[in-house]
Amino acid sequence: MAEIILEAQNVSKAFGITQAVNKVSLTFNKGEIRGLIGENGSGKSTFVSMLCGIYPLDEGKFILEGKELNIKNQVEANLNGISIIVQEMGTLSGLTVAENIFLGHESKFVQYGIKNTAAMNREAERLLNEYGFYHINATSMVDHYTFEDRKLIEVVKATYFNPKILVIDETTTALSQHGREELYKHMKRIKEEGNTVIFISHDLSEVIEHCDTISVLRDGELIDTVKSSEVTEDDLKLLMVGRELGSKYYRTDYGEPISHEVVLSVENVSIPGQIENISFNLHKGEILGFGGLSDCGMHELGKAIFGAVYNREGQVMLADGTNIDSIPVAIKNNMAYTSKDRDNESLVSNETIRNNICLPSVSDLAERGMLWSKKLKQFAEKFANMMSVRMANIDQFVFELSGGNKQKVVLARWLGKDSDIIILDSPTRGIDVKVKADIYALMDDLRRKGKSIIMISEEIQELLGMSDRIIIMKDGKISAEFMRDPELSEEDLIKTMI
Repeated sequence: MAEIILEAQNVSKAFGITQAVNKVSLTFNKGEIRGLIGENGSGKSTFVSMLCGIYPLDEGKFILEGKELNIKNQVEANLNGISIIVQEMGTLSGLTVAENIFLGHESKFVQYGIKNTAAMNREAERLLNEYGFYHINATSMVDHYTFEDRKLIEVVKATYFNPKILVIDETTTALSQHGREELYKHMKRIKEEGNTVIFISHDLSEVIEHCDTISVLRDGELIDTVKSSEVTEDDLKLLMVGRELGSKYYRTDYGEPISHEVVLSVENVSIPGQIENISFNLHKGEILGFGGLSDCGMHELGKAIFGAVYNREGQVMLADGTNIDSIPVAIKNNMAYTSKDRDNESLVSNETIRNNICLPSVSDLAERGMLWSKKLKQFAEKFANMMSVRMANIDQFVFELSGGNKQKVVLARWLGKDSDIIILDSPTRGIDVKVKADIYALMDDLRRKGKSIIMISEEIQELLGMSDRIIIMKDGKISAEFMRDPELSEEDLIKTMI
């Protein structure tokens, strides 16, 4: 019989009138990887945040190895053997890699009241090499590294001390396949050492493959716990949503001609050291997909097209000859952009949902130079409801939302702006299956209305399912181009990426 390591008893948490977690009771066994899934806003992240001391419990308790926990912050959680890798950025800018790894545990390197920085750096470097992250320097500022590399630093920080409980909260959405494989390796190691992993992901195939058991939350309540070997993705979707999602997910049309009308021309666009001489045309009513490995340059290209890169070379031209050389020019000319790093580049986290949605449309909403609160509220509510944002009200702060609901706010913003050219970088990152289907339906509707979409994605099935045309990038250059075709396969794309 499996030995219980962690027990949640009637755990609850509310934010205002929103009951995020409602009397959830769960047991976790030693030496298992437990999947925790549910729609955006189902309570997954809130549940583990209470366990890790990020949020206080309203009711209930956690019991670890027979002892009730009373954890007030993440440092105390670490001291009790509980660690978390969060979905969004979990490293602190302005600190070195080593300082981030040992943040809150600097006392390890203090003797006679003096911190031995050199010893801390050596230990961090040893760990990074042990994990195979040779390209990351312990003494470098963490700001110098990409989002993915900073995630890898978090992996080291969260696992080096062999935690009893490791929580992974939608971390894989930010990682390349290589990064994912590294994370899976350390999950397996922790399991084999008799400890426990709580793994949160919207990638159901990933959950089934790497978890032993899976617990499903819906509307803050526990629905069921099942063995991964006994369920399919469709079984899990039914548990998550409470009903069948239907067969339509991606586009089903093939052979529709792409308009000859060019709405955007990208000519010899380069960013020194990142992308080189990228040229292509975007057509009216087209979904143009960009794919490749995470470091291929496609994410940087999205920023460059939107005028968000200061050292861009080359030209991005609209059909009327307008040169898109800055974000204000892009917005003025009905272009939209959603970043992969939504917290830092797509949202103002310490502002309300209303202000975030209205931000690019302020000039359109003004009447005789005046902004009316009622009008702004109605506008924001319309598009927040259209995207099914789970919120207490329109004046709730964005930082209080789940990752998936933050993404919905980003999309609601640009839906409200009614942009003609939309750049979507990782549009379904951290999004549950139901909302994914809604976003795909929205994209299909937009293209039918003549809107043009550039979709940047690391999900190959998403590229195949939604794109009229796919451009693959490798080492900062265009590697291949494919037209929409039912015979086009994942293998066809992968061969041109590596």
